[in-house]
Amino acid sequence: MAEFNVSRTQSLLPLTLYTLGIAIGPLFIAPFSEVFGRKWIYVATSTCHLAFIGGASAARSFSTLMACRFLAGTLGSAGVAIGAGTIADIWQLDKTGADASLLFILAPFLGPTLGPLAGAYVLDDRNYDWRWTQYLLLIIGAPIWVACLLMKETSKSRILQHESKTEAAVDIRTLGDIIRRALIRPTKMLLTEPVVFSLAIYAAFVYAMIFSYFASASYVLQVYYNFNLQEVGLSFISVIIGYLLGIAVYMGFDHTLHDRARKASPNGVADPEHRLYAAFVGSICLPVGLFWYAWEAHDGGRWAALVAAGIPFGIGSFSLFLSIITYTVDFYGARGAASALAANGIIRYTLGAVFPLFTIQMFEKLGVNWAGSVFAFLCLPLLPIPWLLFRYGSRLRQGSKFVNSF
Repeated sequence: MAEFNVSRTQSLLPLTLYTLGIAIGPLFIAPFSEVFGRKWIYVATSTCHLAFIGGASAARSFSTLMACRFLAGTLGSAGVAIGAGTIADIWQLDKTGADASLLFILAPFLGPTLGPLAGAYVLDDRNYDWRWTQYLLLIIGAPIWVACLLMKETSKSRILQHESKTEAAVDIRTLGDIIRRALIRPTKMLLTEPVVFSLAIYAAFVYAMIFSYFASASYVLQVYYNFNLQEVGLSFISVIIGYLLGIAVYMGFDHTLHDRARKASPNGVADPEHRLYAAFVGSICLPVGLFWYAWEAHDGGRWAALVAAGIPFGIGSFSLFLSIITYTVDFYGARGAASALAANGIIRYTLGAVFPLFTIQMFEKLGVNWAGSVFAFLCLPLLPIPWLLFRYGSRLRQGSKFVNSF
C-alpha cells in the first residue's frame, strides 16, 4: 500500500483481478485445447503466466501490477480449464483416476490456504518486500513449465492426427464455433437447469467463504490476539485438517452407502443422489464452523478455541465441494458435466474474487460477532439444497434437456 499510495481496498485488487482471470480464462482455453491439444496449451499458457508474474514483480505502477496479475490469472487457469480432461485422458474412472481427481479438486483449496503461510515467511525473511511473493511464484512455476515442455500429448484426437500424419488446418470459423458453444452452453445450463443453478450458487458461496475467512482471520487474529503474519498463516492449518477430514467423510460414504446402492442397482450404477451423503454433513458443518468462528472471537479469548473453528469450516466446505462435483458428473455425464462445471467455475471464482473486497470493512463496521454471523446466516437458506436434490433429483433428471443429450 505504501509503495503505490493506495487504500487497503485497492491493495486487494491484484488478488481480486487474478481470481477473476481464473474465472474468465477457461472459457477460451478449454475450446482451444479441443483444436490444438493439451500439451501446447499448457506450454503456451504457462510461458505467458510466468511472463506476467515476472511483469508483476517488476511493476513500477499500480496499474501495471493490476494488469499483469489479471493476465497472469487468465493464462494461469489452464489447469482449471483442462486439468480434469487431462486426467480423464490418462486414467479411466478406476481407483487411480479417482485418486488423481481428488488431488486435482483439493489443489484449489490448498492454494488459498497455504498461500498466506508461505507469503508470511517470505515477507518476514525479505524485510516485507512484497515483490518476493512474486519471485516465489516464479521459482515454483519454473519447474512446472519444464514439466509442461517434457510432457506428452494426452488428447486422443491430437494423438491420432499426429500418428496418421493428417494434421488438420485450423479453421477460424470452426474455432469460433467451438468458443461460441463453450460460452453459450454453460450459460444456458445455468439459466435453465435448477441443478446447475443451485449447486453453482452453493459452491460459489462456499468458495467466497474460504476467501473471506482468510481475509477476516488475518484481521481478527492480529487485532484481538496480537498474532503476527506467520502465526496467522499457521492458524490456517486447522482448515487443512478440516479438508482432510472432509475427504475422509466423503470417502467413508462413497465406500459404504454409495457402493451398497451400486451393488443393489440392476445396471450396476448407483443413482447420482448417492453422491450427496457427504454434502449432508457439509451443509451442517459449514454454518457451525462460521457461527463458532464469529462468536468465539473476543478480547481475552482463547486463540486455540477460535482457530479450532477452522476444522468444522474445512470439513463443511470441502465435503460440500466434493459432493457437488461428483454429483454433477454423475447427473449429466462427462460431456454435460463439463459445461455445468464451467458455469459453476465462473460463478465460484467471481464471488471468490469479490468477497474479500468488503470482508474486513464488514468486520470493522458490524463488529466481529455480527459480521461473522452474517456469513453464517447466509449459509442457512442454502443448507436444504443437497437434501432437496436427494429427494427430487430423479424427477429433475427426467425433466432435464441436457441429461444424455451431449
